[in-house]
Amino acid sequence: MSPVADPRDLADHLRLYQDLGVSGVSRDRKWRERAGHAQGDRPTAQEDQRKVTGPGPRAQEDHGEAAAVTGPEESTLGHGPLALNLDALRAEIGPCTRCKLHTLGRSQVVFGVGNPNASLMFVGEAPGADEDRLGEPFVGRAGQLLTKIIEAIGLQRSDVYIANVIKCRPPGNRNPEPDEVATCEPFLLRQIDLVQPKVIVALGTFAAHALLKTDAPISRIRGHVHDFRGGAKLIPTFHPAFLLRSPERKRDVWEDMKKVRALLAGPD
Repeated sequence: MSPVADPRDLADHLRLYQDLGVSGVSRDRKWRERAGHAQGDRPTAQEDQRKVTGPGPRAQEDHGEAAAVTGPEESTLGHGPLALNLDALRAEIGPCTRCKLHTLGRSQVVFGVGNPNASLMFVGEAPGADEDRLGEPFVGRAGQLLTKIIEAIGLQRSDVYIANVIKCRPPGNRNPEPDEVATCEPFLLRQIDLVQPKVIVALGTFAAHALLKTDAPISRIRGHVHDFRGGAKLIPTFHPAFLLRSPERKRDVWEDMKKVRALLAGPD
């Protein structure tokens, strides 16, 4: 028998939906079935490895348009052969001393977590104190809110892939500096290439700026759909940490997540 849900948890979820502006819950499972079908069509790990041994996209500076092609023997990180899966990429990054953050108090590299064949990928800014301690992105208060947002569109955290632009915590949770972003960005782009998500959600200013190569305010670009790296759709939205400070913007995020849900349910 399945465990009975705690009524307090249900109440919390209902309050979240109310804050997000959800006016009702549909029993229509068609979009979920379509999304599930799309998820089921994702390549197996073996197929994914075969794909990335061929030519793969590289980053391009013009707002995430389709990128140039590089040969399979050349790592986009410039350190040995091209990683064939996420585990190999994690090993290639290693304890990482490539930028100054390893000397500024970080405990560990926070690589990424989730379904390696996810149709939906979330990209945040950088690890915080909880993430640095546990080695997993989005596990603090902002991460708990992100989990609820994922559940609000009918998915589980384990269905998606979550990563950050930079993999080490900046001291005092300060903003990432340009040299840190430039050093770590190739890791994120390889994660995207390996996961091959259908939809990417850029959470907050730094993720949107790093991926779209723009300096436009997040308030102006949120909710807009961009083509990104060979077929993915990218939607910027507010960071969950911002929502904790400005809960009145949760409705904006809900509108953005409805677009995400529609893209996942749509044809490939």
